[in-house]
Amino acid sequence: MNYEDKIKSSETHVFKVVFPNTTNHHNTMFGGKVMEMMDEVAFMTATRFARKSFVTVSCDRIDFKKPIPADTLVELIGKVKYVGNTSVKVSIDIFVEEMYAETREKAVSGDFTLVAIDENKKPTRIFEK
Repeated sequence: MNYEDKIKSSETHVFKVVFPNTTNHHNTMFGGKVMEMMDEVAFMTATRFARKSFVTVSCDRIDFKKPIPADTLVELIGKVKYVGNTSVKVSIDIFVEEMYAETREKAVSGDFTLVAIDENKKPTRIFEK
């Protein structure tokens, strides 16, 4: 499989229901919960891309464009954006959908950088030369 095919096949889609136990006093999802889900999908995407063990080293920017209300569905989409020697940058977009209506809009986006590590928890090359 070539490089572009690996990137395409590692695209990760995860759907979740926004239950009341994940929301704040405004009845919208906690920002920290949103970031946790994004980090998890970034990890899945990087792992599916390289089949290595990864740790998150940074999130460059997370833009909360729309609130995510309780009783909605969210789709998180992870895509490999950049590949270095030991690191991968994964972009995450979250779309929110009404449960009983045909609405869908982007709510949150952000980039996460993950580093591949070996059995000694030291950075390791993603692909051998």
